[in-house]
Amino acid sequence: MRIRIVYTLLIALMSTSMLQSTETIKKVENFTLQDYNGTKHSLTDYKSAKAIVLMFIATQCPVSNAYNDRMVHLYSEYTAKGIAFVGINSNKQETVEEIKKHATEHGFSFPVLKDNNNVIADKLAASVTPEIFVLNKNFEVLYHGRIDDSRRVSDVKSEDLRMVLNELLAGKKITVSETKAFGCSIKRIK
Repeated sequence: MRIRIVYTLLIALMSTSMLQSTETIKKVENFTLQDYNGTKHSLTDYKSAKAIVLMFIATQCPVSNAYNDRMVHLYSEYTAKGIAFVGINSNKQETVEEIKKHATEHGFSFPVLKDNNNVIADKLAASVTPEIFVLNKNFEVLYHGRIDDSRRVSDVKSEDLRMVLNELLAGKKITVSETKAFGCSIKRIK
């Protein structure tokens, strides 16, 4: 009987610790990073926006690159509606010069910040590119996950980020607050 109780308690403790370790981030602390021109950007710079879309992106990842045009279109459509977009590159091997060239070649009008030492990626537990976090004015995470459900535009069936932004702008409750992001792993320092 004692063994059974100990075993049950052990399972309960393991389950609790697993839940804690996979718990999603609820709020993002203010941070400051530089873009590829050396200009500093803080989350507080975007506090007047209706929402902030943080996009972990890469220059060398084919999955992230498959989303370049979609990110440009989303930015163009929603920035006029008061949504701020910020790209973040956390890959250790991708230089500021490479990020600048990539952003220019693909027509990114949104800032792309370099997350040296992947500090912000670590704090948010971002793991792939592209990976999205939508924040409200208080930096609370309203959505975390993918842009949509397919690397190929022709196969997209669920435009998750667009749905979240439309619900937010309409003052509705976010119906899907988390999806599984997919792409290339963020290449970390550690």
